[in-house]
Formats: sequence, C-alpha cells, structure tokens
Amino acid sequence: MATTKEAQTEDDKTEPEGEEGKQAPAKRKLSLKLILIAVGGLIAIGGIGGGAYFFFAHKTEAATAVNKVKPPVFLDMPDVLVNLSNGGGNERTQYLKVKVVLELPDQELSAQIQPVMPRIMDTFQTYLRELRPTDLDGSAGLYRLKEELTRRVNAAIAPNHINAVLFKEIVVQ
Repeated sequence: MATTKEAQTEDDKTEPEGEEGKQAPAKRKLSLKLILIAVGGLIAIGGIGGGAYFFFAHKTEAATAVNKVKPPVFLDMPDVLVNLSNGGGNERTQYLKVKVVLELPDQELSAQIQPVMPRIMDTFQTYLRELRPTDLDGSAGLYRLKEELTRRVNAAIAPNHINAVLFKEIVVQ
C-alpha cells in the first residue's frame, strides 16, 4: 500500500503542477490578448482622429488658398506669318499664320517680358519655319507645338517663366 500512497501523492503533486502549468499560460494569453486588443483599439481611434483632423484641416487651408490665387494675366504677342518647310519636295509653299497669347502668373512679369520680346519673336520664327505641314496635323500636333513654344519662351525669359502659350488663331495655307 505504500506504493499506492506514494503514487497518489505523486499524482496529486503532478496534477497541481499540470493545472498550474495550464493556468499560467492561459492567464498570459488572456492578458496578452487584452493588451493586443487595447493597443489595436488605441491605434484605430488614433487613426480615425488623425484622419478627421487632416481631412477637416486641409479643407480650411484649401479654402484660404483659393481666395489667395490671383487670376492669370494674358499678354498678346504680335501675329507670326512664316512659310513652312516642305522637306525638299516640289509641292507648293505653304504658310502658317499664328496668333498667340502668353499666360503669365502675374502682372509684373508682363513688364519684364517687354524688353525681351524681340528674342521671343526670334525663337518663334526660327522654330515655326522648320515645321512641316504634317507636324501640325491633328490635336496632338497642336499640343506638341504649344508645349514646344512654351518651353522656348521659358528658356528665352529665364529665370522667369510663363504658365502657357495659348493659340487665338492658327491658319495653314
């Protein structure tokens, strides 16, 4: 019987250890789960609060920025009439007539552009004379022409810059 009592006492000893061993990780998991849930909740609340702050704060800044935007200034350029390059063919000579307006960011730039107007007109003339009639086909051709003229004007008046070159009239004869 001594062996059975010893076995029972060993079983009693092992069971509490097993129960304590099982209960201790369960408590850790429970506390770890609570910590993770709490941290996740705080992150979610912080994210929602931060998003709301930026959403509403940027609206007020955008409204004030709209009020500060100045209307653009437009400067009419003299009409340009050039003959187009026909690429060495025997076709008749074609002419291009362009009326251009420069879109400026402010009125001060208009006074700064006037002294360099001959340089701008020279860049227009030399570039437009090299164009072929096929270069002006379609809206893509006109878009490329507009972008190239804007780039050349900005190079001529550097460090200043214009917003865009706008066409009032384009005639190819």
